[in-house]
Amino acid sequence: MKELIVISGKGGTGKTSLIAAFATLAENKVLCDADVDAADLHLIMDPHVFTRADFKSGHTAAINRNKCTECGLCLDLCRFSAISDDFNVNPIDCEGCGVCVYFCPEKAIDFPENTCGQWFISDTRFGPMVHARLRIAEENSGKLVTLVRQKSKRLADEKNLNLILTDGPPGVGCPVIASIGGASAVLIVAEPTLSGIHDMQRVIELANHFKVPAMVCVNKFDLNPDLTRDIENFARVEGLFWLGRIPFDPIFIKAMVQGQTIFEYNKNSGAGKAVKKIWNTLSNLLNL
Repeated sequence: MKELIVISGKGGTGKTSLIAAFATLAENKVLCDADVDAADLHLIMDPHVFTRADFKSGHTAAINRNKCTECGLCLDLCRFSAISDDFNVNPIDCEGCGVCVYFCPEKAIDFPENTCGQWFISDTRFGPMVHARLRIAEENSGKLVTLVRQKSKRLADEKNLNLILTDGPPGVGCPVIASIGGASAVLIVAEPTLSGIHDMQRVIELANHFKVPAMVCVNKFDLNPDLTRDIENFARVEGLFWLGRIPFDPIFIKAMVQGQTIFEYNKNSGAGKAVKKIWNTLSNLLNL
């Protein structure tokens, strides 16, 4: 089984549209949306959910007023000032350290597990898909990314599918680290801007750290051909697989508005031909 993670180092480079296009071309695959903080692959895939489950992680203190004697010890112990003078816990400030629970003489503080979001297994017109939604301002997105990847691998095993296409989160933080560890390869979608080059370099360092083979392509390359050449030269110097260039094309937006991939919207677009060429190269590299 091969697992390809598409990442970018920043948002807005077109990785979700690219994954959706790959879904049209690939066979025997599971789709995985690991961008749990701002999932959007489902907007194009229109999934039919058949498995839904809560994601629980972390704890928040809750004072049982029937047991509390208002001794004030919890107020003194709380390092985050999460307990008010009227002995109510502010769940936003509570860091779930559990000190107040441990030292409460009346055992009046409960410590329930948080429900941070949900994860889903769905059917789409391109095959099965695993995705998730983290609630607003919740933490532990890295743990949810790991869960989504595990469910994707299990689903691929059950259905005897040999490829997982994963839409990775942006940036280089915990969710990205959780998304690339143990992957077969990462495809870095860069854009020809100074910030795009900087973000690409950070993601390359991350991939090298985890010893995951990295490949690079440039989206909207014709907006700045000089920087595109700089990215291509940098990729070759670093020994990365250079996959090619995708021109700027409004078809990506038009297709997304219609809830379609670029190949469903227009089979013969310039961007579509470039994406198909990249996919053919990618398939050969991964021995699909």
